[in-house]
Amino acid sequence: MRVGLISDTHGLLRPEALQYLHGSDHIIHAGDIGNAAILEQLASIAPVTAVRGNNDKGAWAEALDETRLLLLENIAIYVLHDVAELDLDLQAAGVRVVIAGHSHRPNVSERHGIVYVNPGSAGPRRFSLPVSVGELRIDGQGVSACTVELDVTGARGANMIRRARFRGGQ
Repeated sequence: MRVGLISDTHGLLRPEALQYLHGSDHIIHAGDIGNAAILEQLASIAPVTAVRGNNDKGAWAEALDETRLLLLENIAIYVLHDVAELDLDLQAAGVRVVIAGHSHRPNVSERHGIVYVNPGSAGPRRFSLPVSVGELRIDGQGVSACTVELDVTGARGANMIRRARFRGGQ
C-alpha cells in the first residue's frame, strides 16, 4: 500500500505535489492545509485523512480533528500537526508510525520501533527549506518511509529528489 504524505500547504497545492501523490492508495495531510479546496483536490486522487493545523481556521477547519489514529493494512498510524504536542502513549496504543508536520523540515526517523515522518512543507517556500512531500509504504508488517524534495523551479533534470528513507519491519 502506498500512502502519500503532505503537510503545510498553507493554501497552495503545487502541481508537482499532485503529480507525486498520484497513484497513492491513501493520502495523509498533517495540517496547515489552508482551505477546504485543497482537501477536495487530494480526495480526487485517493481517500484523505487530514488533521487541523495551528493555522487552519474557519468552519471547514473546525470539522477536522487535531489528531487521528487510523489503521491502514493493520498498521496503526497516528497523525497530528505538531509532534511536540504528542500526548499519547504510542507503545500502549500499538502505534507503528507517527505523521506530523509544522516545522516545514522533512524528516524520517525511528525511535523505539516507531517510525516518525515529517513530509515537510509542500506549500509556499519558507526560508531556505525545501518544498517536499513524503511517502509511506506498507507491505505486510513492514513499513518504509521517505521524504522527497520537489523541483518547483524547473531547473533540475528530474522532478523529484529522494531525501531520506527508512525501512523497518516487525
